[in-house]
Amino acid sequence: MREQTVTFFGHRDTPKEIEPTLRSALIDLIENKNATVFYVGNHGNFDDMVRRQLEDLSKTYPIKYYVVLAYMPGKNAEPDEHSILPEGIETVPRRFAINYRNKWMLNKSDIVVTYVTRPIGGAWEFKQMAENLRKQTINLCKQNLLS
Repeated sequence: MREQTVTFFGHRDTPKEIEPTLRSALIDLIENKNATVFYVGNHGNFDDMVRRQLEDLSKTYPIKYYVVLAYMPGKNAEPDEHSILPEGIETVPRRFAINYRNKWMLNKSDIVVTYVTRPIGGAWEFKQMAENLRKQTINLCKQNLLS
């Protein structure tokens, strides 16, 4: 089985209670789907939870994870071995940077993990794009009303 790349899209206000479900999904992807590379953004609760879990799981599993930035870091920003910028982001107007970054992550991925509870916002839009591109999409929302 070839290695799989995973990316994530979720609402900024994702509740902390889903973190155990997220962790279980990540372990399943690593152990059963050969997921080895992970791309996550850096805006909101969902991204923070994903990053924390990947950081912890990288101590046990041979995985690589990258926090994909939408904006150039400031002069005083501490370099982070897990932070990367998508190719070409420096030419994108600031107001389109998150959208550009998300498309870059989506194009790099085989599997998309989401937490989408409502049909509005960027998380929902990128979940729809992933499904239209026939990416394997996993929605962690318990209601799963939109899947």
